[in-house]
Amino acid sequence: MEFNSFLFAFGLTLFAGLSTGIGSALAFFAKRTNTKFLSVALGFSAGVMIYVSFVEIIQKANISLVESLGKSAGWWLTIASFFGGIFVIAIIDKFIPSVENPHELRDIEEMHKKPKKDQQLMRMGLFTALAIAIHNFPEGLATFTAALTEPKLGIAIAVAIAIHNIPEGIAVSVPIYFATGDKKKAFWLSFLSGLAEPVGALIGYLILLPFMNELVFGILFAGVAGIMVFISLDELLPAAQKYGEHHLSIYGLIAGMIVMAVSLVLFV
Repeated sequence: MEFNSFLFAFGLTLFAGLSTGIGSALAFFAKRTNTKFLSVALGFSAGVMIYVSFVEIIQKANISLVESLGKSAGWWLTIASFFGGIFVIAIIDKFIPSVENPHELRDIEEMHKKPKKDQQLMRMGLFTALAIAIHNFPEGLATFTAALTEPKLGIAIAVAIAIHNIPEGIAVSVPIYFATGDKKKAFWLSFLSGLAEPVGALIGYLILLPFMNELVFGILFAGVAGIMVFISLDELLPAAQKYGEHHLSIYGLIAGMIVMAVSLVLFV
């Protein structure tokens, strides 16, 4: 693997992870939550992830697994790896308490209220940051793997995950600001929670590097597809609908699919 390819993949993963800082910055500088924008953007992100998972990623995983194991075994392992990815991210989600779940929605308006300097809120903010870090671990590996093997896929996934990290940045910064009254501390903790994405990518890559072949690549890629479909259905679409109108999130979803479909054709 060329060093330039590694740097490109790592740079994309870093960009996606640190987008939590965009959400935090929006919370500090915007006067009100643009719920329509967030609804469309989150729907768009889900559309990109769902389309690329089913149309491109699973197909590539299946080709690798069929070449390694034959048609029947390759197909079965593709299916097992896809649902295995869903199972892994679902387990991570299950063990994060709902009160500290990073996908609890927060509004920018909350940032303009007087901070309470409440230690319980500080605890909630820190646990939310930790929860986001845990969630971002497999997301980082997904972005990095895709960018390393297929740069056009990596860019699409990085953008989709970056969009989905914006409301997470708000979710971390609001309770920390309320607990401390310190906007800088809230911003930096929110910003740094996204570092789990590139860290997850590096750790996963270093663990898998000695074993990397067509079989491992196929299993990993199918698992990545499962992770992204689960994130879309469990996190992005429900959040999009809570932030805005139902139809706006669906329009965003369809727009994301169209953009992804066109970009895949253009870069063939």
